[in-house]
Amino acid sequence: MGERFFLYDDIVQTRTRFVSFMGDKQRFDLAIIQSDRYYGKHLVLDIQGGRFAIIGQDDLDEPGYLEDVYKLDEEDAGELREFLYEVI
Repeated sequence: MGERFFLYDDIVQTRTRFVSFMGDKQRFDLAIIQSDRYYGKHLVLDIQGGRFAIIGQDDLDEPGYLEDVYKLDEEDAGELREFLYEVI
């Protein structure tokens, strides 16, 4: 293997919140990561589902965004959206 070419290799301080809550039909286990990256948006990891997205207020307002990223139905996405509005 030749010399490794890095596009970037940064170490940054983050603030991570681990939260679990029960919706009407499903449990949400999330890690919400804040850093100076991603233009003020948060990295939201669905720990059980193995999915993640970089989310800001504008993304929460985008119809169908959470449904698509986290493979949720409209009701479950609504519960997640309501929670994320409170913390993002």
